[in-house]
Amino acid sequence: PGHAFRRVTLTKPTFCHYCTDFIWGLAGYQCEVCNFMSHEKCLKNVKIPCSCIAPSLVRVPVAHCFGPPGHYKRKFCTVCRKSLESPAFRCEVCELHVHTDCILFACSDCRQCHQDGHLDHDTYHHHWREGNLSSSARCEVCKKTCGSSEVLSGMRCEWCGILAHAACYVIVTPECTFGRLRNMILPPSCVQLFSRNFSKLHCFRISENLQTESDEDDDVDGSTQGSTKDIQISTDSSKQTLKIFDGNDAVKRNQFRLISVPRIAKNEEVVEAALRAYYINDDQQEYELQTFTQQVLLSDDVINRNDAAEDSNLGSVFRVSVPEAWIIRAKPKDEEVIRIYPAWLKVGMAYVSLRVNKDSTVQTVIKEVLPLLGRQTECLQNFKLVEVLMGSKQVQRMVLDNQELILNRLKDIRKTSIRQMNQTRFYIVENSKSIVQVNLFVSGLPPQLSPEEYTNILKEELAIKTNVVSVSHVYQAQGAVVLQISCFSEAERIYMLVKDTVVNDKPLNAVVIPAVMASKIPQNCCPLLVFVNPKSGGLKGRDLLYSFRKLLNPHQVFELTNGGPLPGFHTFSKVPSFRVLVCGGDGTVGWVLGALEEIRHKLVCSEPSVAILPLGTGNDLGRVLRWGAGYSGEDPYSILISVDEADDVLMDRWTILLDAEETAEGAENGISEPEPPKIVQMNNYCGLGIDAELSLDFHHAREEEPGKFNSRFHNKGVYVKVGLQKISHTRNLHKDIKLQVDQHEVELPSIEGLIFINIPSWGSGADLWGSESDNRFEKPRIDDGLLEVVGVTGVVHMGQVQGGFRSGIRIAQGSYFRVTLLKPIPVQVDGEPWIQAPGQIIISAAGPKVHMLKKSKQKQKK
Repeated sequence: PGHAFRRVTLTKPTFCHYCTDFIWGLAGYQCEVCNFMSHEKCLKNVKIPCSCIAPSLVRVPVAHCFGPPGHYKRKFCTVCRKSLESPAFRCEVCELHVHTDCILFACSDCRQCHQDGHLDHDTYHHHWREGNLSSSARCEVCKKTCGSSEVLSGMRCEWCGILAHAACYVIVTPECTFGRLRNMILPPSCVQLFSRNFSKLHCFRISENLQTESDEDDDVDGSTQGSTKDIQISTDSSKQTLKIFDGNDAVKRNQFRLISVPRIAKNEEVVEAALRAYYINDDQQEYELQTFTQQVLLSDDVINRNDAAEDSNLGSVFRVSVPEAWIIRAKPKDEEVIRIYPAWLKVGMAYVSLRVNKDSTVQTVIKEVLPLLGRQTECLQNFKLVEVLMGSKQVQRMVLDNQELILNRLKDIRKTSIRQMNQTRFYIVENSKSIVQVNLFVSGLPPQLSPEEYTNILKEELAIKTNVVSVSHVYQAQGAVVLQISCFSEAERIYMLVKDTVVNDKPLNAVVIPAVMASKIPQNCCPLLVFVNPKSGGLKGRDLLYSFRKLLNPHQVFELTNGGPLPGFHTFSKVPSFRVLVCGGDGTVGWVLGALEEIRHKLVCSEPSVAILPLGTGNDLGRVLRWGAGYSGEDPYSILISVDEADDVLMDRWTILLDAEETAEGAENGISEPEPPKIVQMNNYCGLGIDAELSLDFHHAREEEPGKFNSRFHNKGVYVKVGLQKISHTRNLHKDIKLQVDQHEVELPSIEGLIFINIPSWGSGADLWGSESDNRFEKPRIDDGLLEVVGVTGVVHMGQVQGGFRSGIRIAQGSYFRVTLLKPIPVQVDGEPWIQAPGQIIISAAGPKVHMLKKSKQKQKK
C-alpha cells in the first residue's frame, strides 16, 4: 500500500520489516519513500502502509502531544523507520516516536481520549501503532513472537494492548473492548473537552517545568540540521547535492531537505527524488522544479518574487550555473478528483470521491455530495465544507467560503506546501450550534471567602468578563474555584494570565480539566484515579506518569505538583464509583487522604478505596498494605492488575490538636496574642523527642541540598549519619512531658522518645510494638480504633529496633490521649517534623475510617 519498492544491493546485515528475519544474500527490496525493507518472497504480502499514505488512513484526526526532545534507546522512528540515535520526540499519550526532522511528516493519528465536538462517536476501534514492542511480545492471533529489537515491526492497540504481527492484525475484529484493564479505564466517550487553542500538554495537564522551552522548536524542526545526516554532502564527483523546498512556507522558515542525484540525471529523476524526500509518492509528471536563487532567499517578500518566476518553465535542471535550491511546484490542472469525508461517521464508507473542474465552487461540491451520502432531502444551508490540516502537533480546521473555487483552494495549499496538501482533508459538516465550554480549575486563592468575594478577586486580578465566565464550583477551605468559560480566547487569556498572578503573596495555579459525563459510564466500570508525585523517591515518578498515561486514559492521571489532588477529585466528583492510586511516599498518601477527607461530602462516590505505589523513603503504610517497600521498576501494567485484584480494608485515621500555651513570639507592642491551635491529621505514627529530632535534621539537610536526595539509598545513609551524631546525648524526655490515656495518668519509664503508632510498621518497616503476645494489651490492628504508645531509650535502642533485635517499650493502648509538654520538644507526624512549643497535644480518632486497598497475596503461578 503506497510503497515504491526498488531492488537494492545490501552492504550491511539487514532484516526484513515484514517477517523480521535476516535477509540472506545481497539483494533486498526497499521502499524509496519510507525505507521499508523486505525479502523478495515477502513483497506480495506486505500490508503495512507507506508513511506517504498514512494521512489518508486516519479515522479521526487527533494531534499528538510532544514533550521536549529526549534520548530514546532501541526505538525506531515511525516515519522513516530508522533507529533514533540523536535526540528525538515521543508522544506522551501514544507510542509514536519520531526524529526531529521527521516530525513534520507524522500526521495527527494519536488516540482519541475525549470528545471535542468533532467526529464524536461511542464505538471504539483498535488504535494500531506499529513497532517499538519488547522483543518478548507475542502475537494474539498466531501466538508466535512479534516484537523485534532490530526493526520497526509488530502492531499494538494503544487502548487494549493486544499485540499482533503485521500479517495477522488485519484479521483481528476492529472493535476494541479496552482489554484486561477495561474496568479501570475512563472510557473516552465519557470525557468531554473543548480544547481548540490549548496545546495538548495543557489538555492533559502535563506540567511545563518538565518541558524545555517549547517555542523554539518551530525554527529547529526544519530539516536544516537534521536531514544532512541522511545524505552527507557528496564528495563523489558524479553526484551532486541539492536543497529542495516544498513551497512558500518552507522558504519562509528556511526548512529544506537535501537530495543527492547523479550529475547527469534527467529532470524526471530529480523531481521524483525531490518528492520522495517529502514522503510523496505521486506521479512525478504532475510536478516540476523551479529554480530559486540566493537573492530571493534574502528578500522578505518571497511570495511575490516567486509568482513572477513561476511561468518560466525549465528544460533541464542543470544549466551551467547550478542554482543552490529548488522548489517543488504542482503543475496546474483543469480538473481533478477530490475526496470528501462526512463528519458523521457512516459505517462502511469513509469518504466519497468527486470530480471537480475550474467552475466548481464549495457550494456546488456540497450540492453534489449530499445525494451521494443519502442526505439529498436536506437544505444546503445546513452544511459547510471544512478544510482540515492534520499536522502532527495540531489539527487546524478552516470553514471554506461557499463561493470559493475548489481548484484555486487546492492550488493555494500546494503553493504553500506540497507536504501540507498530503495532510489535508475536506469534511462536510452539519451546521449546529457549537457549544463552547472550557473548565479551568484555579487554586491558590485565599481560603474561606464567599463565591461573590472570589468573583471580585478574579475581576480585579484577571479582569474576567462575567458575561462569558462563571464560577461553577467553590472549594472554600482550599481556596480554589472552578471557572466555566464559554469563549476560547477568554479561556486562553485567563489561563496564561493566572500563571503570572500573585494574590496575598501566593501564586495562583490554573489547570484545564475535562468534563466527565457520568451518565455514560458503563455499569461495571470503576475507573482508577491516579495521582503521581514526580518528586518522590528517586524521581521515578516521571516514568510512571508516562506509563500510566499510556495504559489508561491520560485524563485520569494527575500530577500532584500541578495543583495538588483537588483537580483530580473534582474531575471525578460525579463518577458513581471509582478507586484511587497514589504514587508517592507516606507524606504524599497523607496529603491525598487529607484532601479526600475535606472534599468527601462533594463526591458522589464519597468513600473511594485507596491503593498505594510507594515511591518515598519510608513507605511504612505501603509495607503494611503489602504494596512493598518501594517501587523498583516493576512493569506498570502488572501494578494496575494488582490494584484491580486488591482487597478492601479499613484503616483508622487520627486527629492531633496542638495547643501551645506560650504566645506567638515577636508580638507587636508587647501585647501578645495566643497562637490559634493547630490541627493535623495522622495516618501512620506520631513521634515526640529523639525520633522527631532525627527527622528534623534530615529535613534540614534535604532543604540545603535537594539535588543530592534523589536516591533512596542516599536518603537512608543521611538518616544513619544524623543518628550517629546523637548517640552521646542523654535526655530526660519523661521528665518534660506528661501523658494521659483515656482520662488516666500514665507513669512514663525513663525514655528519650515517645511514639504513637497506628500501623504495625515504623521507620521503614521496623516492628516497634513487637510480636509477642501480652495479656495487658490487645493485638494491634489498623482498624481497631486504638493507638499503641511505645517508648525508646535513645538512638541505640532505635537502631536495635530497626535491626529487628529488640522492640520498643510498650506503654499503653487507647483511643484518646492528652500529652502535656513542659518545654519545647521536636514532634513529627507521618514524617513531617517541627518543634512544638510547650502546651497540650490531644490525639483522638478522626471521622470515618478510610477504605484502603491491600494487595492480595500472590496466587501461585501454575
